[in-house]
Amino acid sequence: MVEIMAMRAWVEPVVAGSQVASAFYDTALLLVVKNFYNQTNSTAPSHVMEDAQQKAVSNFYVIYNLVLGLSPLVSAYGLSKLGDKVHRKIPICVSLLGYLGSKFLLLLLILLDWPIEVMYGAAAFNGLTGGFTTFWAGIMALGSLGSSESRRSLRLIIVEMVYGLAGFLGSMASGYLFVSFSYHYREGTVLVSCSIACYAFCLLYSAFVLTVPKPAASCPDKAKSVEEYGSQLPAHTGGTEGAQPSASSNQTPVTPSKLIIVMLFVAAILYDLAVVGAMNVLPLFLIREPLSWNAVEIGHGNAAGYMIFITSFLGVFVFSKFFKDITMIMIGVVSFSAGILIMAFVRWTFLFYIARAVMLFALIPLPTIRSMLSKHVEGSSYGKVFVLLQLTLVTTGVVTSTAYNKIYQSTLNWHSGFCFVLSFLAGCLSLLPLSIVAIKQRSSTGSFQLSTK
Repeated sequence: MVEIMAMRAWVEPVVAGSQVASAFYDTALLLVVKNFYNQTNSTAPSHVMEDAQQKAVSNFYVIYNLVLGLSPLVSAYGLSKLGDKVHRKIPICVSLLGYLGSKFLLLLLILLDWPIEVMYGAAAFNGLTGGFTTFWAGIMALGSLGSSESRRSLRLIIVEMVYGLAGFLGSMASGYLFVSFSYHYREGTVLVSCSIACYAFCLLYSAFVLTVPKPAASCPDKAKSVEEYGSQLPAHTGGTEGAQPSASSNQTPVTPSKLIIVMLFVAAILYDLAVVGAMNVLPLFLIREPLSWNAVEIGHGNAAGYMIFITSFLGVFVFSKFFKDITMIMIGVVSFSAGILIMAFVRWTFLFYIARAVMLFALIPLPTIRSMLSKHVEGSSYGKVFVLLQLTLVTTGVVTSTAYNKIYQSTLNWHSGFCFVLSFLAGCLSLLPLSIVAIKQRSSTGSFQLSTK
């Protein structure tokens, strides 16, 4: 009975189901939008049509991502606060309801020949119900609650790995589903229907099966525990000399902890800027010359991207035995930066997969940053802290998406991989705040050891 209750606290089924649904939806939306603008410009010469289609699809995603990214600002913090104070499942269930409704609108668009602008309304509905911002913050809060500090990085990367495996399988299947049933049904109907079915399962599972795990015993605030330890020193050492180290040990962790939190936020923003910017223009890069991928090849390419969830998990599993969290984050940043620089010069399919292979540890930074942040806040504030980070990342992502799409359009005929070079530079910049964190951690640890001697 105890084992069954423990299994019901696993968030993995929700993560897996929602990511398969998302993979189906992303492929369907891209191809539906591409086909829509292809028909619109069908009378133009082929080379003119391709450039016009690229710009039209890019402009669609600029507005779509703006709506999708900004609309959660209205509701995400409130939903996460409700999750902290009332029930942890509220942010997850409400955001899944929004997912379900927005995907249903895409199905109606396909069946009823609605204008493509309907998807802006779908994005708004998704965002106003929390969207991925609230959903993922809720998942991370549940994952952190049931794990100890020493194993939290591994626990969160396991959740990310499940997310990636599900995305891999969904992406592999999405292209085939889109092509296989296009002769019998309207293109995308079966794919979007499968996405809706997966989201419905996730919503029902979250509402009626998923339980909130009990907080792990070893999840205290790191800074607080150091202060409490320092305050106990006079009782053991006694005298005036013992009181002085106690005072210094109480004061030492406070400033570094605040600085560490700020620097982790800055590093997360810069790294997310690099990743989001590159990944937003990557689908456009793949469907134009010289690659000119079709639906099946796009599915394979997306699946290759999801492989980093497995390799990043293995990386954390091994690296956590030898390195600190901050070192693992830096390894992940270097992995992504090197891979995206190669992507900037991709002209053949095999080179795309080489670039993806170099990014094998690219997933490590963000979940490990979340793990480090959770060690500096109380468990009752996980939801708020994670959603603040997610809102910051989403807001940055919206601005980045818009800027990158415009830059991509401007550099399309000059160097289509220029945006990837910008992402390489942003990734390198994120190493600066991470270096400050590493230095502060080293100095605060040294101070603490001196104060306890």
